[in-house]
Amino acid sequence: MFQLDSVRHRYPGGAELAFPDWSLAQGGRAVLVGPSGSGKTTLLSLLGGLLRPSAGKVSLAGQDLGALPPGKLDAFRGRQVGFVPQRPHLIASLTVADNLRLAQYLAHLPQDSQRIEAVLHELGLAGLGNRKPHQLSQGQAQRVAIGRAVVNRPALLLADEPTASLDDDAAEAVVSLLQKVADEAGACLLVASHDSRVKDRFETRFALGVSKEQAA
Repeated sequence: MFQLDSVRHRYPGGAELAFPDWSLAQGGRAVLVGPSGSGKTTLLSLLGGLLRPSAGKVSLAGQDLGALPPGKLDAFRGRQVGFVPQRPHLIASLTVADNLRLAQYLAHLPQDSQRIEAVLHELGLAGLGNRKPHQLSQGQAQRVAIGRAVVNRPALLLADEPTASLDDDAAEAVVSLLQKVADEAGACLLVASHDSRVKDRFETRFALGVSKEQAA
């Protein structure tokens, strides 16, 4: 589903980050672990096509992301990648439904209100489509962010520290929800986290900046 080949990335004025030649098959589930500064968010951004590597190749669904010009990369990312940030980052001026509809628009996909309603129903948000983000609880807003990530049935679902600042019950619910929606979308799921509650839910672990013993 995704493949890393000799991937490196350097931010201006910063040290170079080198990533192992990892791969994850379609339908795979994995957690990405490592201390702060080890490159977890950078790797998610590379996999999602938000960053281009300084060297090496990132392939997603058989497509070399570096071979796509910016416009085609944006459309490909919108169709193939769903990204759940640590904070929802919903557009305040849009309704819940329109936040999901925007994801369809940016991916150059037809506006599919039935799909949006189905996603909101699956996430326990039925009837909230006309609300604005400020009218939602923190948990509801996070579910909308997950809905926005999966509305286009992505091949790869990425989540960056989704349980940060959550209590045990909420963390359990979020991880279960991510796994559930990944199954329903037929997506590959990669969750970046330093949270042991998350790490223990995945058999496959990719570790950055730590030894195999620390990752276990």
